[in-house]
This record gives sequence, C-alpha cells and structure tokens, in this order.
Amino acid sequence: MRFKIILLSLLLASCGNISLLDSIPMPTSYKMDIRQGNFVTAEMREKIKLGMSKSQVRYVLGTPMVSDVFHANRWDYVYRLEQKARLVEQQRLTLYFENDNLTKIDDSDLHVKPAPVVAEDK
Repeated sequence: MRFKIILLSLLLASCGNISLLDSIPMPTSYKMDIRQGNFVTAEMREKIKLGMSKSQVRYVLGTPMVSDVFHANRWDYVYRLEQKARLVEQQRLTLYFENDNLTKIDDSDLHVKPAPVVAEDK
C-alpha cells in the first residue's frame, strides 16, 4: 500500500511544472508561416487614384479579399502574416466606389514599407 502511495505521488509530481525542465529545450511541432489575403506594396498603393474605375483598380491590386453583398461599393484588401502561430503583420486597405468610380481610399490600417533607396554610381 505504501508503495502505491509513493508511486502515485511521484506520478502526480511529474505532471507539475518542474523548473529544471524549463531550461532544457524541448522539441516542438513545426508551425508554418501563414500568409492570407492581398499584400499591397507601396508601388501598388501609389498607382491607385481617385476616379479610377473598378476594372482599373482590379488590374492594379487584384481581386479584393473581402467582397460583401451588403456593401457592394466597398472593397477590402486585407493581409495577415502569422509566424509560429503569432500575428506578425496585418494591413487593411478599404476602397469606396460610387457609380463604378473610386471616391474614397481608407489606408489608415495600411502599413506599407517603402522600397529601399539604392544609390546610383556616377
């Protein structure tokens, strides 16, 4: 009986958080990078101008990620990047149309990194 109690207490203690095991690297499962949506670059954003038609915008940016039947005149370009199950980057560009023409651009959630400047050799 004593042996069973000792064995049970050892088994229960092994389920707890032992600080010695925290410093030992344990193998974990592979977590894939997940990219979802439309990635909008600075060059793409610069090409979008008010007054453009829907087909012109679609040519520059591609088909929008989110098309809402309740807001047919609004296109949302959403992009998310997750690495190791953590959100690393997120951007959102919302375009509003009236009569097939672009009337408003909401890029407040668009965090576009500019292209690096390369010095020319003279």
